[in-house]
Amino acid sequence: MRTRQESALRRRLRQRPGAVVAAAGLALLALLALAAPLLSALEGQDPTTYHDDLIDSARGGVPLGSYGGISADHWLGVEPGTGRDLFARLLYGARVSLVVALGATVVQVVVGVAVGLAAALGGRFADTVLSRLTDVLVALPMLVCGVALTAVVPADFPRPLLLVVLIGLLNWGGTSRIVRAHTLTLTTLDHVAAARLGGFGPWRVARRELLPALAAPVLTYGALLVPTNIVIEASLSFLGIGVKPPTSSWGQTLSTATTWFRADPLYVLLPAACLFVTVLALTVLGDAVRAALDPRERSRLRVGVPTGRRARPERSATA
Repeated sequence: MRTRQESALRRRLRQRPGAVVAAAGLALLALLALAAPLLSALEGQDPTTYHDDLIDSARGGVPLGSYGGISADHWLGVEPGTGRDLFARLLYGARVSLVVALGATVVQVVVGVAVGLAAALGGRFADTVLSRLTDVLVALPMLVCGVALTAVVPADFPRPLLLVVLIGLLNWGGTSRIVRAHTLTLTTLDHVAAARLGGFGPWRVARRELLPALAAPVLTYGALLVPTNIVIEASLSFLGIGVKPPTSSWGQTLSTATTWFRADPLYVLLPAACLFVTVLALTVLGDAVRAALDPRERSRLRVGVPTGRRARPERSATA
């Protein structure tokens, strides 16, 4: 049954050209990130080696040559001030940005689903306590919490893991609210009420009856969380709270690139373009998943109505 539903979802996604293009772009990006060591070796560079002979120290570290020092040895040029290869750093930066975004999304979904189910099934007292906890969490400013954590956490603690914990544990409130609202609706259905009257405990009811029905909204919301988390990671790294050199991420590259915009525009435009294209592709794919899982959208596709348009009512003969 689940395999049939997955094949139906893939078929509906293939009917959307934007979703196909977005999925292909994300697959290419993931392949480039996974093959970062191989591609860097093919270029003959690595993301940490300094090349002082490729920058003009008399001009403050501007790369020598045209377009940021693009050459046969450095396909996208070099970083101003350090001379590190920009192509290799962008590839390794994609690894960090994607891993942090996906890891934080998994934490948000797991914690949000658990808290949302507990609030909806645990009675009035549990619902009140967990709902107020969610409200407080949503109101917390992430920047202040990030600064506080970086001051407390040891300096040798892995920054990507710190970002996953910070983003995941501070942003599960939206997932919890969605799961709680859907669970309260589902508990009024006959088969869920019958399972509860049959003597099944709340967690068995959640596992057997509620979680399969919650898969669609949770999957949709999770797909839209990934681009948001990429932007959050880039913002935190841009503000100096994220990963530290020599580890590369797109946000960390942008944080150092702002001072070189006039001298080397490509140093700013390349990571910004990577971030923009990735977030756009994830947003388009997430919206396509939402539409493909929407029952109203599925009924339109079955009757042959074009996506995004409503069926026009037939004119009566007397009109």
